Amino acid sequence: MNDKSTKSYMWVTILNVAVTAAEFVGGFLSGSLALLSDAVHNLTDVASIVLAYIANLIAKKHKNEHKTFGYKRAETLAAYTNGVILILISAYLFAEAIQRFSKPEVIEGKLMFAISLVGLAGNLFSMLILMRGAKKSLNARALFLNMLSDTLSSVAVVAGSLVITYFGWKLIDPILTLAASVMLFKEAIEVTKDSADVLMEANPDLDLKAIEGAVLSFKEVKRLHHLHVWRYSDDTIMLDAHMNVDPDLSAQRIEELSQEIADRLKTEFGINHVTLQAECGRGMDEDLISSDKEN
Repeated sequence: MNDKSTKSYMWVTILNVAVTAAEFVGGFLSGSLALLSDAVHNLTDVASIVLAYIANLIAKKHKNEHKTFGYKRAETLAAYTNGVILILISAYLFAEAIQRFSKPEVIEGKLMFAISLVGLAGNLFSMLILMRGAKKSLNARALFLNMLSDTLSSVAVVAGSLVITYFGWKLIDPILTLAASVMLFKEAIEVTKDSADVLMEANPDLDLKAIEGAVLSFKEVKRLHHLHVWRYSDDTIMLDAHMNVDPDLSAQRIEELSQEIADRLKTEFGINHVTLQAECGRGMDEDLISSDKEN
């Protein structure tokens, strides 16, 4: 994360605090539970944004004797937390929408419309600020989805206020809220799963047989075993493996060979942190993926 990301979090936080305050005031003045509900939604997102902002600052800290890999996974932890929060919010919205089918809320349409436009504008600006970073970071993606959720909620409130004011059809509010909650739940599950995979050091969908083939294409390598591939953070994929090589290779050639293999793995698979242990006869009869018993 760079300084631009830090500034993005700051501006999104300011916007959402302003939107939350406006919706709380508007909700109380108009008597609209829908606006108050949206304000609570935004307040939850402010907490998530602050969490992500802090994680962004922590991730910039340098490596040390206690954290030899650094602090990059702070952002992954924040993304996972935000994903769980999104799941809870979507469940709340879903339940609220179902309840409103039987008990439609009394809404002061004109004031609700004016305040909801403020909320919609703030959420749209927040989405635009986070859009670029959402493609590169799980943390930014989780925040972007938060803003998407808020924007959809604001659209529902705006549309609901217009329909209720001019047509008196109150069911439009729970219908739109139900649709938004389902969409949010789907995206929240994806963010939570992706960040959980990083925390569990899962294989980032790389073909292990293809990796094995790339390593074995070097004539000095006879076998690859004890292979581990995992994503440490958004920009770091790691590989650790044992390779059997010709016993007459010099230490210098082994060093050169390891670098050549690392360069190829980075080019073909995006693996940018490679650790290879050279062996002669040991492990020749072991599998590519070692079992727990073997470890």
